[in-house]
Amino acid sequence: MSVLVGKQAPVFNTKAVVNGSEIVEDFSLKQYEGEKYVVFFFYPADFTFVCPTELIAFQEKAAEFEARNTVLVGASTDSAFSHWKWLQTPHNQGGIQGVKYPIVADHSLEISKAYDVLAGEEVYDEDGNVKFEGAPEAYRGLFLIDKSGIVRHQIVNDMPLGRSVEEILRVIDALQFTEEYGEVCPANWKKGDKALKATQEGIASYLSEK
Repeated sequence: MSVLVGKQAPVFNTKAVVNGSEIVEDFSLKQYEGEKYVVFFFYPADFTFVCPTELIAFQEKAAEFEARNTVLVGASTDSAFSHWKWLQTPHNQGGIQGVKYPIVADHSLEISKAYDVLAGEEVYDEDGNVKFEGAPEAYRGLFLIDKSGIVRHQIVNDMPLGRSVEEILRVIDALQFTEEYGEVCPANWKKGDKALKATQEGIASYLSEK
C-alpha cells in the first residue's frame, strides 16, 4: 500500500456526477487547488450496504466541511450512470438521494490504482496474458488534500469497516490549526484544546499540565 502523505495527489480527469444529478465529462480535483481543501474518499460499490451509510453521513455533515473550506468528493469503480441511478434512489430503497457532492466514476480502475486502493490486481497467467484477480473495487481509502494539492492525511479501511466522519473533521481542524499557528497537535487533540510547541520545553510544559 502506497503512502501518499507529503506527495502531490495523483491527477485525473474523468466522468463524475455533480449536484446529485448532472453527469460531467471532465471532472478533476485540480479545480480546487489554491482555493479549497479536499476530502477525496473511495468506497467499494454503489447499491451496497455500508457504503450508503457513509455517503449519507458525509452529506449530513456537508455544512461542517464547507465551514472548514473543504469540499467532499467520493469515488468508486462504478460507472457514472450507476452513480446517477443510485443518487435518484430513495434512502428507504437503499439509495443516496439528496447527496450533492461530486461522485467520481473510476470505471477504468485507473484512479483507484493511482491512489493504491484497488482491492484486486492485474497479473500475468502462464501464457503471458493479463488477467484480473480479486474484486475490481476500491477499499475505503480517504485522502485529505491541502490547498496546494498535497496529501496531508490518509486512511484505508477494509470493505466491512465504515469510517468516522467526526474523526475526519477533527483531522481537518488539526491541519488548519497547525497551518495557522505553527504549533503541533497532541494525541486526541480536538478544536479548542491546548496544542504544544515542537520543542523539548513545549512537550515538557504540556505533559506537566496533564
